[in-house]
Amino acid sequence: MATPAKPGRRARAVAGSAKAAAGSALYLDDRLPFARWFRPQLRKLFPSHWSFLLGELALYAFVLLVLTGTFLTLFYKPNPDVAFSSVTEISLEVRGGLLMRQVHHWSATVFVLAIVAHMCRVFFTGAFRRPRELTWMLGVVLFALALFESFLGVSLPADQLAMTGLRQAQGVLLSVPLVGTYLSAFVFDGGFPGQVIPRLFVLHVLLVPGILLAVVPLHALILTWRQKHTERRATAVGERQVTGGPFFPYFAVKNGATALFTIGAIAALATFVRVNPVWEHGAYAQGGGPPSAQPFWYYGVLDGAQRLVPAWEIPVGGYVLQPGLWIPPLILLVFFGVLLLYPFLERRFTGDGDHHELLDRPSQAPVRTALGVAVITFFTVLWAGTWVSQSPPAMHSAGGFPVPGAAPAALLTVPPGTYEGVVLGLRVAVFVLPVVAFLVTRAICRRRGVTS
Repeated sequence: MATPAKPGRRARAVAGSAKAAAGSALYLDDRLPFARWFRPQLRKLFPSHWSFLLGELALYAFVLLVLTGTFLTLFYKPNPDVAFSSVTEISLEVRGGLLMRQVHHWSATVFVLAIVAHMCRVFFTGAFRRPRELTWMLGVVLFALALFESFLGVSLPADQLAMTGLRQAQGVLLSVPLVGTYLSAFVFDGGFPGQVIPRLFVLHVLLVPGILLAVVPLHALILTWRQKHTERRATAVGERQVTGGPFFPYFAVKNGATALFTIGAIAALATFVRVNPVWEHGAYAQGGGPPSAQPFWYYGVLDGAQRLVPAWEIPVGGYVLQPGLWIPPLILLVFFGVLLLYPFLERRFTGDGDHHELLDRPSQAPVRTALGVAVITFFTVLWAGTWVSQSPPAMHSAGGFPVPGAAPAALLTVPPGTYEGVVLGLRVAVFVLPVVAFLVTRAICRRRGVTS
């Protein structure tokens, strides 16, 4: 009769570890009943369509932003005198520093792009309607914070490009009647550039990220988890019946794959596409021309609007008002105000206060779809104002002085007469094209609604 073999040391260690883990789980569950809450959460249904993962793209890009930003904070010096040299040192001397800077940049770009795409999906399908108004409003706040945080990050290198953008921001502050001088002195701690870099650093690494870290989980996890997800009409069984796959393992695996794809795509962009070479722009020098670089697409809207608005000056009571500088910020302020309150505005004008679990096709809401296309067209025309620049004049020097360097070439330059014609055409287009886009889109949606 054969005697059973004694288990080996490895098998005993595995069995002991499993027993200890099971005992610890039972001990914790007896005192903190996780299983009672956790078991149904694992079976929560989630949709299967790819468009529902746009928010996850933004989430994982935000995680990369936090990680790479923490690395860069260890080496960055927010002193106005050495900020540029510290960024150059990170890029050229710190091991892996340039890669981290580029990953940080592309994470920010993907973060904003994913937010825009996600908001477009929610808007055009009507997913913001009752009972999801608060989720929509938090998303708008996240969008505004992401744009502000991007502007802060672009300004921190303190190179010629960054300081040119800050100079524009100071001009907008100074143009505010009565209080403009005080606002500029408060932000810049006196004259330009003052102590603006340390203040931007605190905002960029502490205040705004802290708010984002509080709002992102509330928007993406807590509210979304508490509510049922919206349902596509093509796969819906009924208004109140949810379909999809369980969180575990179906949606958890999809999320894991999305995270790996996002990290891999951003890492590939950071490896093969160079961005913001500050060592080529040079340190900030007063009176120096801005380098040949286009503003980021989400900041180009504001810059393009400033180019298209005429340089009006209105003298009033000893003051010279410059409304041309106010109009672009006011446009953004009105846009975000309307966007924030849009669920309530649509309810007010349509009288639709019902709960909605099913998504609309864009053709089922012609006015909403046409309005969204018109707004996108409007901001695209404003952005187009940055695509063309006027040819710089020839540079000359007085006798005995060194010949000045050539002015930086823009991406697309045209003669002065042609540039004036382009600006005039864009000024007309900013009023005409959104109206045309609205009428055409509404007609197409109504025709599709009748035939479907």
